[in-house]
Amino acid sequence: MNFGLTDEQEMIVSTVRSFVEKEIYPHEAEVERTGEVPAAVAEAIKQKTLDLGFYACNFPEEVGGAGLNHLEFALVERELGRGSMALNHFFGRPQNILMACEGEQREKYLLPAVRGERMDALAMTEPGAGSDVRGMKCAARRDGGDWVLNGTKHFISGADHADFLIVFVATGEDDTPKGPKKRITTFLVDRGTPGFTIRDGYKSVSHRGYKNMILEFDECRLPDAQVLGEVDGGFAVMNEWLYATRITVATMSVGRARRCFDMALAYAAEREQFGQAIGKFQGVSFQIADMITEIDAADWLTLASAWRLDQGLPANREIASAKLYASEMLARVTDATLQIYGGMGLMDDFPIERFWRDARVERIWDGTSEIQRHIISRDLLRPLGA
Repeated sequence: MNFGLTDEQEMIVSTVRSFVEKEIYPHEAEVERTGEVPAAVAEAIKQKTLDLGFYACNFPEEVGGAGLNHLEFALVERELGRGSMALNHFFGRPQNILMACEGEQREKYLLPAVRGERMDALAMTEPGAGSDVRGMKCAARRDGGDWVLNGTKHFISGADHADFLIVFVATGEDDTPKGPKKRITTFLVDRGTPGFTIRDGYKSVSHRGYKNMILEFDECRLPDAQVLGEVDGGFAVMNEWLYATRITVATMSVGRARRCFDMALAYAAEREQFGQAIGKFQGVSFQIADMITEIDAADWLTLASAWRLDQGLPANREIASAKLYASEMLARVTDATLQIYGGMGLMDDFPIERFWRDARVERIWDGTSEIQRHIISRDLLRPLGA
């Protein structure tokens, strides 16, 4: 791995960081206060991203994307991590899983998503099945040549703005030595389809304005044309396109941690107690040293996992390590920053308390820390027969 960035990669970093500072930061306080992203603001961010040529930058040029590789896209996500999740959602990064579209699906879903004409959202989690994907109860049955979906999904990010959903449901069950094993199929479901309802989800302390929604399917009828990939092939689609999304959590955690650290460093140099800057006290200066060390470590761990994908190397364990370490690092950095700010860190005069709250969810979504530790340990022990 070349540890230096190319001129083009440096330009990507500076362009996205400047965008976040100019187009995202000014609206954060309002979104935090109201829990909403004004429609005009969302549209403006989206259009400016399109004008920059960064919309759907995670898609290949052959379908109209910017064609960034995994490492370059990780750099984009890292810089976006500095800003509000609710606002940077409109920077536009459709789900890569749409590359599995075939035939008419490309014209109806893939290409409009890349052009910014239609927005997508991914629906996998259920009230009784979070990390246990095989435990999902949302199911589809065959009826008269169509599929009929019934069940509920929740914690679905982006569904409030989505024109269509990428939904994973059970379509059968196999008997195995370890017990019944559900077969999963992926469907493309348009907003407004009869029998399909999108409603408000739960109020979260993390990432205000970035809403989670509840999806309800009640005898929702879909033709075969809405199947993404092969029937009962949902896990194949998932494994090919989705596991790298954990890199996004890691990179955004690094970006947010660096923004937080910059504020902690400046405050430690400016704030005076007992006649000197608090950064001169070891109790603070050592925290600063620990913070930057952990941030740099998480950064390189994350970029290295993205680099492995670009080299065609196995990266599942490395991605899990990056997601685990970066998300837990962010919790420590935001907590230390709040401690350095003291009582003012808990006041909404500063965004520190928001960073602290927002950090909590990163250890849960896209696979909990416990799931990441399971992936890492399994990868190490299986070759030894354990």
